[in-house]
Amino acid sequence: MPSFDTVLEPDLVELRNALDQANKEIGNRFDFKGSSAKVELTEKSAKERELVLYADSDFQIEQVRDVLLSRLAKRNVDVRFLDLTAKPQKLGGDKLKLAVKVKAGIDAEHAKKIQQALKASKLKVQGAIQGDAVRVSGAKRDDLQAAIALLKKEISDLPLTFDNFRD
Repeated sequence: MPSFDTVLEPDLVELRNALDQANKEIGNRFDFKGSSAKVELTEKSAKERELVLYADSDFQIEQVRDVLLSRLAKRNVDVRFLDLTAKPQKLGGDKLKLAVKVKAGIDAEHAKKIQQALKASKLKVQGAIQGDAVRVSGAKRDDLQAAIALLKKEISDLPLTFDNFRD
């Protein structure tokens, strides 16, 4: 029975490249000279990653964020992977830190939403939640391709990718 996995996984190589380019631009810009502005990627585990932005003021942290977002866009990294709702935290002195989580893995709420979208579409496919992915299986390859098109249209708040296609 043909199947594929619906996953939420950022391209880490492009993410690191964009991060390096952002740090290089921050180091070269005149308005950041002499400041502690930088961006770091911290990996707590295989699925928990966050970008940590450092700066000396609120204005500078917003500038660092803008530089990072522009570099991510140029490297074709979808910014929907980032949780940009966090507020800056004060460190010692005038320094600020902003932790931006990098989303990886589909949470239970979105997995149920994907299953409901597949059921409501009346396609002859089934969705099964498997950890942080949703496996979609069906009798025909055409049904699976229609399911991919449906999920791309219906679930627009997540940058879903489809892999492990088996015939």
